[in-house]
Amino acid sequence: MSRIELIAPCHFGLESVLKKEILDLGYEIVQVEDGRITFAGEEDAVARANMFIRTAERIMIKCGSFKAVTFDELFEGTKSIPWERYLTRDAKFWVSKATSNKSALFSPSDIQSIVKKAMVERLKQTYHVSWFTEDGAEYPVRVFIFKDIVTIGLDTSGVSLHKRGYRKLVGKAPISETLASALIMLTPWNKDRVLVDPFCGSGTFPIEAAMIGARIAPGIDRDFLASEWAKVGDKKMWYNAIDEANDMIDHDVKMNIQGYDLDNEMVKCAMENARAAGVDEHIHFQQRDVKYLRHPKKYGFIITNPPYGERLEDREDLPELYKTIGESFRRLDDWSMFLITSYSEAEKYIGRKADKNRKIYNGMIKSYFYQFMGPKPPKRK
Repeated sequence: MSRIELIAPCHFGLESVLKKEILDLGYEIVQVEDGRITFAGEEDAVARANMFIRTAERIMIKCGSFKAVTFDELFEGTKSIPWERYLTRDAKFWVSKATSNKSALFSPSDIQSIVKKAMVERLKQTYHVSWFTEDGAEYPVRVFIFKDIVTIGLDTSGVSLHKRGYRKLVGKAPISETLASALIMLTPWNKDRVLVDPFCGSGTFPIEAAMIGARIAPGIDRDFLASEWAKVGDKKMWYNAIDEANDMIDHDVKMNIQGYDLDNEMVKCAMENARAAGVDEHIHFQQRDVKYLRHPKKYGFIITNPPYGERLEDREDLPELYKTIGESFRRLDDWSMFLITSYSEAEKYIGRKADKNRKIYNGMIKSYFYQFMGPKPPKRK
């Protein structure tokens, strides 16, 4: 197998979690940037990264990188990339996204047009044709320009990796599956500890936690574009990744995970999503107000995404809501609480300063991951 470099974008502020996932899979970190990690592996890393990484938005093959301050340089640099190594003669290829930051070239539409033209010129010379049918496998191209350095990648995932395939129904402001996984992995929670989400919505936190605890690969129930590519690996590497994922599942795991929501329709929605993910036996969902949050066990975890006033009319209710969250948390003996919110006065009304506060970008919304640490349980003899 030949060695390739892959690019994995993630939420800003969660690069450390993604880096650990990549290292745990046995791959070499090449570069860590804001919201993106480049790593190296054999060709089967395309299949394994898509199958097992929980916190990346997609996996791209890094095809080339060069400096360009003019459109001529962009054209020539793109044309110099050996596109024939990846694309077949009937490939359907297009520039799905172009971004530019602190660079001389900044028009996304012009960048997309020129990169496509350069690819066509390169492939014309290789395949000795004047036009392409483009009725074969799909190859979306992504272009990033930062400080005049152009990086071009092929998107191997297709639909974003946060689409695990289980979430058929969602609430008003759902947290993405990749972000939920990353936040859970930032906490000390493990499958032996109680986990409660009192604002579970469509169930993303409990479901992702159950999948982590049962070692269910996030990509086990979905397809990936690169599985149809003829020149990148082969079908066997995808079958091997599926076999590896199935072998990893812990069918005997016991977990105590609970999800509550005030809206009974959302509770039904969460239950349906958990069934689709194959983890419904590990999660108890219930209609319940956060003010009635109780639990007999010690050393549990609250991990949640409470409302934070996306609409103006909801904001006046926030002080009372966060006060109630704080009161319920104080009743839980020796528990820890982790919540993500963009509400800047969360600590004030919870009534306690967080032990840690991590800035996270949830899409374009600047949010904070407040971490209220409880004591560690005594070690078992």
